[in-house]
Amino acid sequence: MTTSRKTPILLTGATGYIGGAVLAHLLNHPNASNFEICTIVRNSAKASALRSKFGVNVVEGTFQDLDKVESLAEKSHVIFHLADADDESFMKAILAGMRKRHVTLGDLPVLIHTASSGTGVIVDDARGAFASETIYNDNDVTQMKSIPDTAFHRNVDLLVFNADTEGYIRGNIVAPSTVYGIAKNALVNAGVANDHSIQIPILVRASLARGRAGVVGEGKAIWPDVHIDDLAGLYISIFNAIVNKPDTTGHGFEGFYFGENGEHSWMSISCAIGDAMVALGYTSDASPSPFSTEELIKYFGSEAAGLYSGTNARCRADRGRALGWKPKYTTLDMLKSVRDEVEHYGELMKGGKLDFKFEPAAGK
Repeated sequence: MTTSRKTPILLTGATGYIGGAVLAHLLNHPNASNFEICTIVRNSAKASALRSKFGVNVVEGTFQDLDKVESLAEKSHVIFHLADADDESFMKAILAGMRKRHVTLGDLPVLIHTASSGTGVIVDDARGAFASETIYNDNDVTQMKSIPDTAFHRNVDLLVFNADTEGYIRGNIVAPSTVYGIAKNALVNAGVANDHSIQIPILVRASLARGRAGVVGEGKAIWPDVHIDDLAGLYISIFNAIVNKPDTTGHGFEGFYFGENGEHSWMSISCAIGDAMVALGYTSDASPSPFSTEELIKYFGSEAAGLYSGTNARCRADRGRALGWKPKYTTLDMLKSVRDEVEHYGELMKGGKLDFKFEPAAGK
């Protein structure tokens, strides 16, 4: 990257959970004074706060404003795509802008994209009945290429891989796992960014609503987990490696990174929810019971969406660690964090504000 002027960076999802955390890390980066960060935001109040309090350039608009998205991408050397990762039209607009930049300037722009389904790209249909023995390793390129094109939300990821192969971007993909922890950073404090994840909270909300911790099947299936601050640190580690060691830092299928620092069974989360519900007075029985089909539909939006919380998605994030990424929070920290979620959503329930917005649970 050039040092004669500021590096133009586009970050999508600045008001989201992951996007806000990554932006907070970028703003605290040792080289932050050399960055020119831009984002697109639809909320005028949040856009104003990003400008006035954090010095971020903001274009007001939505992800359906594809002309704006393409133009912003064309002006950016680095793009952190951290929002609406399942929107194929949005990704095509980003890539179109990056192609124009490459053609007109000869620049090779960098894309660090959040995998559409996170580690959901490797899920099975266990329905909580068993723990898979298959473990994916992001350093195993052959294994990464073996993931079917028809895998969960794989279509957008393939656009990135194809653009990298065509040679007009350096494409990198981060696949988060169960992201946990109530985010605490300056953007959250300013009311700009979301502080809650989806995957564990949706189980918490469903359990509170039914009056007892719920689980899919026997809860034997296993997923990886990663704290929100550690995940944000992974994005920064990738960015730093590309800046400092571009010739030895992989991209394309060699730039695919899982975000994990431990793994858990679904039953362990449900047990933690049950223990917290008893401690906080929401139930007298801490033992989880299986969700019925009717409950899966009611609390998750559909039976298929509910069964997602009974899948296996085992993996190892060795590629990120090889870059120097050093996550510090463990699965034990994740289980301890469940009580904070139960307390938060329990208060919403008391106030009659416990809702069910049926959003994708994968890696968010």
